[in-house]
Amino acid sequence: MISVARSVAEAAQFGPSGVTIGNFDGVHAGHQHLFRELVQASQERRVRPTVLTFHPHPAAVVAPERAPRLLTTGEERCELMGAEGIERVLILPFTMDVARLNPAEFVEQILVRTLGAKIVLVGENFRFGHKQAGDTRMLAELGQKYGFETRIVDAVKCRRRVVSSSEVRRAIEAGNVALACRLLNRPYGISGEVVEGRGVGSKQTVPTLNLRTNAQILPRNGVYITRTSGDGRRWNSITNIGYRPTFGDNDALSIETFLLEPLSGEAPKTIRVEFLRRVRDEKKFEDADQLKAQILRDVGRAQTYFRRRKRFSMAVQ
Repeated sequence: MISVARSVAEAAQFGPSGVTIGNFDGVHAGHQHLFRELVQASQERRVRPTVLTFHPHPAAVVAPERAPRLLTTGEERCELMGAEGIERVLILPFTMDVARLNPAEFVEQILVRTLGAKIVLVGENFRFGHKQAGDTRMLAELGQKYGFETRIVDAVKCRRRVVSSSEVRRAIEAGNVALACRLLNRPYGISGEVVEGRGVGSKQTVPTLNLRTNAQILPRNGVYITRTSGDGRRWNSITNIGYRPTFGDNDALSIETFLLEPLSGEAPKTIRVEFLRRVRDEKKFEDADQLKAQILRDVGRAQTYFRRRKRFSMAVQ
């Protein structure tokens, strides 16, 4: 089970460690590769694979206007790290005092004194310390001084592009959720409460689950093939993100999910929706009957998609 510390004091017993450092938002394919390399290197050294990350995002402290909207919560990141074999995580509170540490101070106080680093793995573009003055060359020099090895891990590429959190965000916000799935090695998902809609859909079109979420990144408005889970159950589904223009609801964004299988029992109170493929843009229809007909066509496309996935998975077994 992964151990999570939220302060230097809580991480006092973490060493000796193999360490990697970063924000790791999204825990995408590049991060996963780095974690696997860290786990292997830590096993060789007989130390614990440990991640040093930050809260809030450093940009939110030093340059709030450039702070990115995040793909994952801290809890989600820790869970995904644990799935890759990481045993310990220090979520270091990022303050102006931390931001002012020069590279040598950062290494000595955090990596050496707190985490007992014996080996440190980072990407080739890694920067650290006040005003990002430290680079991989400086990290290696400090490692020689303080007795830890530094290894540089190559970036992961997908379709000739370097996998990064920024690339994942761009793909999702463009509606290219299939590309985001490849970059993440899993579907992008959002979670939240099931709330009552305005009742128009259930009376005039098809019944749906309406999701209220605090997710900072949403796919571009439109209709998507999705997978929905809640209360230990899971359904194939189709989801619309938008403003319900057919009904004149242009003021409030809605996320409505139609389940392709019957909902036996009570509706879940919370759900997670994972986005698999974009179907179409949201559009305004003349009336509810036309909208219902389009939804049924969308459902047919989704059912075909899931049938093909099932045949493919059976073929490769």
